[in-house]
Amino acid sequence: MKALVCEAYGPIDTLVVKDIPSPLPGPKQLLIEVRAAAVNFPDALMVQGLYQVKPPLPFTPGAEIAGVVKAVGAEVKHFKAGDRVIALTSTGGFAEECLAEAQRVMPLPAGMDFEAGAALVLTYCTSLHALKDCGQLKPTETLVVLGAAGGVGISAIEIGKAMGARVIAAASADDKLALCRKVGADETVNYSTENLKDRINELTNGRGADVVYDPVGGPYTEPAVRALAWRGRLLIIGFAAGEIPKIALNLALLKERSLIGVYWGDSTKHDPAGHLANLQQLNDWFAAGVIRPVVSEIFPLAAAKDAIAKIANRQVKGKIVVIPTAKAN
Repeated sequence: MKALVCEAYGPIDTLVVKDIPSPLPGPKQLLIEVRAAAVNFPDALMVQGLYQVKPPLPFTPGAEIAGVVKAVGAEVKHFKAGDRVIALTSTGGFAEECLAEAQRVMPLPAGMDFEAGAALVLTYCTSLHALKDCGQLKPTETLVVLGAAGGVGISAIEIGKAMGARVIAAASADDKLALCRKVGADETVNYSTENLKDRINELTNGRGADVVYDPVGGPYTEPAVRALAWRGRLLIIGFAAGEIPKIALNLALLKERSLIGVYWGDSTKHDPAGHLANLQQLNDWFAAGVIRPVVSEIFPLAAAKDAIAKIANRQVKGKIVVIPTAKAN
């Protein structure tokens, strides 16, 4: 089978597509024919050796797939060949076939295509866990979403609206903010041309935001913290800007603000029942048309490294997806 392979940690453009042996499922695994694989920011970090998890070399990146079950291990009871599924895989997704642990596989919801399925779980589960479990977002509160036009940002806007919040979307370009408004943002901030703190305070009549969802980090975190209301919560999702900010703790002491880390992957191990409940909520919202993953571009496997480079350079609106069977231009 063909797969995108990282042979050494380093620049994204050193990734190669090559033929490798098809994997065989272990007792608790499924072999999935990949129909779509979503590209996520950790993929870009992982191949460069910059992520907290460093897979042994060589490896195939790609952590979020949708496809058709091709074979199952001897101990797998709830799936069979031919089932349409979504899976989280950590690695291996940018390939024609991929292994997944049975406990990390779910049926593809009715009415959902493979592209949307691949774009659903990581981003929407992260945002629901962040806003509900960590941030305890309440109806009528004000939520500010940084990096709002990216995959996790779009999911945070949709989920924030579903939870009854007023949502202010912040991004770096007007075309990105237009997408944010299209998916439901009430107000927008262009933080490349506007002062983030001042604009948030203006939009909240000086009160500040109740919750800030921050997947960006870098120079945007401190002004966002300064714009938090009394007992406001900053949700630390990631650092797409490349810099881990250093926040003076007196900013947390003032107004009793909270800085809260969000690590959805590990949360599924500590609270599996809560994770299943969140998955059911997402399925219900999708069925009702409340959430809808935004897939902005599709890449063939031959151009998968270009897709990863694009997300690393923060040039993506919504989610981009690799289709192994798609033809290269």
